[in-house]
Amino acid sequence: MSVLVDASTKLLLQGLGGAGRFHVDRSIAYGTQVVAATHPKRAGEVELFQGEIDPSGVPGRSGGYRVEVPIFATVRDAVAATGASASVVFVPPPFAADAIMEAAEAGLELVVVITEGIPIQDMVKVKRYLEGKRTRLVGPNCPGVITPHACRIGIMPGYIHRAGRVGVVSRSGTLTYEAVKQLSDNGLGQTTAVGIGGDPVNGTSFVDVLRLFQDDPATEAILMIGEIGGTAEEEAASFIREHVDKPVAAFIAGTTAPPGKRMGHAGAIISGGAGTAGEKIEALRGAGAVVAVTPSDMGDAVLDAMHRAGVR
Repeated sequence: MSVLVDASTKLLLQGLGGAGRFHVDRSIAYGTQVVAATHPKRAGEVELFQGEIDPSGVPGRSGGYRVEVPIFATVRDAVAATGASASVVFVPPPFAADAIMEAAEAGLELVVVITEGIPIQDMVKVKRYLEGKRTRLVGPNCPGVITPHACRIGIMPGYIHRAGRVGVVSRSGTLTYEAVKQLSDNGLGQTTAVGIGGDPVNGTSFVDVLRLFQDDPATEAILMIGEIGGTAEEEAASFIREHVDKPVAAFIAGTTAPPGKRMGHAGAIISGGAGTAGEKIEALRGAGAVVAVTPSDMGDAVLDAMHRAGVR
């Protein structure tokens, strides 16, 4: 099993620029069902994607693919015609909030926003708009979601992923890839990897994904990757302590970051003495998580957590 996406997910592309076309092409090669795209001035046209199948996404298959993706003026039209259930947003920052709200208005179950640099006030408006709606937002400024050998949404490199037993949730993109590679090399693999993004206002939290992994019978262990800034990791630690009975490993980036300095992500900043790496590590260890000291220790931390819990 998996969370958020699987082989039945039908994906819609919002943002037909170079980045959107490139990464959706990689998703098609990985085996993802891409059924539609939107562009207000190109409705009625098709976008052609063709290339070689990615064997890491479709084990046992090789050869070429040629997929004609129909273009619609609006998300509502695309959903009505194709049954799309999820979208990936590569729309530029000034227009991304409108794209998210359009997707939610059309009733999509999942919207994954890759766009970086969306104004915070725009995301506050989006969060308010999404209240009470069925749409789950992942991101913005995130690497996406991937269920190995089933569905890839976003920019994660598919070839490092292997189907397996560990759920991965992370605020960092590149650290997600490093963790996934270590898990794959250790023979553990992943059920689903979810990048929630590092912006201070986002859609899906650590707690949201931890709850999904806790309820997923195929996920036997969880790896959580956090960083300095905010209180998301402390909230996750409280949830782990009270509701998670599966082994959890974690890594917190930014242990050497000076207060008041932003480290990469817009949300990765220590202010007012809160959000330090030490506080987050202490909270997670207090909740029973095994915390990796360095990024190269993440895979071993998962193995350690599973060993302590008696999971083989």
